[in-house]
Amino acid sequence: MNRKNLTVSGLVFLLMGNIALAQEYPTIKPVKIMVGATAGGGTDILARMLADKFSQSMKQSFVVENKPGAANTLAADFTAKSPKDGYTLLVATNTGQAIAPHLLKLAFDPMKDLQPIGMVVVVPHLLLVGPNEKAKDIKELVSAMKNNPTTYSYASAGIGSTQHVAGEALNMAAGTKAIHIPYKGSSAAHTDLIGGQVQIMLDTTSSAIAHVKAGKLRALAITTAKRSAELPNVPTVRELGMPDVEITTWYGLYTTAGTPKAIVEKLHAELKKTLQLADVQQRLKALGGDSEDLTTQQFTNFNMSEFERFGKLVKTANIKAE
Repeated sequence: MNRKNLTVSGLVFLLMGNIALAQEYPTIKPVKIMVGATAGGGTDILARMLADKFSQSMKQSFVVENKPGAANTLAADFTAKSPKDGYTLLVATNTGQAIAPHLLKLAFDPMKDLQPIGMVVVVPHLLLVGPNEKAKDIKELVSAMKNNPTTYSYASAGIGSTQHVAGEALNMAAGTKAIHIPYKGSSAAHTDLIGGQVQIMLDTTSSAIAHVKAGKLRALAITTAKRSAELPNVPTVRELGMPDVEITTWYGLYTTAGTPKAIVEKLHAELKKTLQLADVQQRLKALGGDSEDLTTQQFTNFNMSEFERFGKLVKTANIKAE
């Protein structure tokens, strides 16, 4: 047999091995889904939803493991350094994948050491004010912020969070100087926003929509190009002349880089099927989210473009980790 035939035989053997591996996956052991945030938050809720559906469909246990800290990067670090077999997955957001790498010195490269599988959901942010804020719309709010530059502050879910970056994007777009007040999560920030200790927050619909519908918080704008079906009367930042404030929180599914392509493809197909389920669609829409049908390559390209976009925002706004 000549060298050419040996090469072809080797490729066929490798291909057949990958197909067999994908057919067997996941039968060896339970699959971990890592989450870089505490239990009960948006990332955790989505991860547990996927774990439940994957477990039913793939006849294997998918178990969520929370590893909060370091701007959601501890879970990503664990996933990046796990065996390349698809038994460690990660539900991550742009906080960890596109913002934190520009603020923290990481022991892994999120663009090289993690393999994107697919987009889970994109969630817009709402420009929120408390019940005592007199401004009725964003024009009045910006005017009040400029006239009282030392009295307005905005809350976030922590330094380097999408809420933090969105707040600075608003400052740059409006020419205002609202002071950043970081919290350990959205719940504590909402309490102070309602109580008037802070005046503004750009938070996700998934976290804030219940307060808005209950009348505890008012939404002056939404940070997407189109209005939300859940809040049809809330104008978009683009309508209001601030397209640079179009910042969302997106959630994606990843695994360890180097995982066989056949397993990645199987997981992508499973994710796509899960996101098309009626009850899953209903749950995502109730959070104000929108699931986008991206291929693995499209999601990889999107992640890279967001990494570059947020890198520029962090630099321009001079956002620091401390």
